[in-house]
Amino acid sequence: MSDPRSDADLVAQALAGRPDAFAAIMTRHKATLHRLIARIIGDEEEAVDVLQDAFIAAHGALGRYDPARPLVAWLTRIAVNKARDWRRRRLVRRLVSAVFPDHAAQIAADVPAIDTLVGDRAELARVAAAIDTLPARLREVLVLRGVEHLSQADTAAALGISEKAVETRLYRARQRLRAALP
Repeated sequence: MSDPRSDADLVAQALAGRPDAFAAIMTRHKATLHRLIARIIGDEEEAVDVLQDAFIAAHGALGRYDPARPLVAWLTRIAVNKARDWRRRRLVRRLVSAVFPDHAAQIAADVPAIDTLVGDRAELARVAAAIDTLPARLREVLVLRGVEHLSQADTAAALGISEKAVETRLYRARQRLRAALP
């Protein structure tokens, strides 16, 4: 059963020291944030760890949350930042692996998990590969708008950019995908 309290009430109660309130926030938003993180980093299992990091960061920063703005946009921004951090660390691991191939076995494998719910796996893999080639700033907007169905305003708030920048980045992401997927 879902918690009837509003996000604003839950935040106020969490700030007052009620752990059940923050647990309710996590329960309410974990599925959406997990999907978002998994799509950004391309790994379902690692997304669980990144999501935990995002919730830990959100809990620590709850006093800085502005209740005049949607909680989901604030949480999404934290999740996107944590996913960006993870991707940067993964890039470092890959570079170390390339420079020191003898140590490659010590570096965690980064095999992206591909969602198999779509009937044509080959096409899905092709699309996922094309999305992965997009720069992070374009990929994030594409995932937030096209997959998570966030509004333009919520996407802008989550990424800390203007609504016009969201529109421009989404257009550029779609153009690049059209070119990559003839």
